[in-house]
Amino acid sequence: LEEEDLSLYVLVDVNKSCDYGEPNKALYLKKVAAALGYIGLVNYNRVSIVAMSQGVVAESGAMRGRKRVAGMLDFISKLEPTGASHFTESCRRFALSHRQKGVCVVLSDFFIKEGFTEGLKYIASGRYDLFAVQVLSPQEIDPTLQGDLKLRDLEDDDMAEVSITQGLIKQYKANLNSYCVSLKEYLSRRGATYLFSSTAVPFDKLVMNYLRQRGLLG
Repeated sequence: LEEEDLSLYVLVDVNKSCDYGEPNKALYLKKVAAALGYIGLVNYNRVSIVAMSQGVVAESGAMRGRKRVAGMLDFISKLEPTGASHFTESCRRFALSHRQKGVCVVLSDFFIKEGFTEGLKYIASGRYDLFAVQVLSPQEIDPTLQGDLKLRDLEDDDMAEVSITQGLIKQYKANLNSYCVSLKEYLSRRGATYLFSSTAVPFDKLVMNYLRQRGLLG
């Protein structure tokens, strides 16, 4: 009975930091969310799409069946990157209002100033089978910036003047790798599944191949 009434929650990050890169992270995350939602609906699961930024900013409500596909796609297509990430509050609100067991997929770049631990703690409480998909653009994974630059934070417009050298790029890559490893280890300790992807990977390949390998799709 529980299998027949599976709830699939897709939490998609829509804060401003996702509106970056080529291919664009925000568009990529929306495509992955739409693909997962479609698979859930055609399998007659109960599907909810939840958009997170400064808290939960939009929610589709529970949907079921093929007839809801068009509405689900319309909901996702209207999501636009906005505001700074309040990840902990977003996760807290989601967990408080969705108490039914199910599969929860968090789609985000996980570039969160406040850190990811407190937010994920609400979701990794044992109520959900948690999958976290971290998506970065090629420009973030292997930056090609050089020289004296003024960088602006996409979320809160903080400015920083930096002189970018090969040594600084090397340190950036080391810090990024350490951050991603810490996210993966945090999730693994709580029985959750972590997946990393570049937006250069076709989204359908990510959904059909990688997520199937990790056990999200049958």
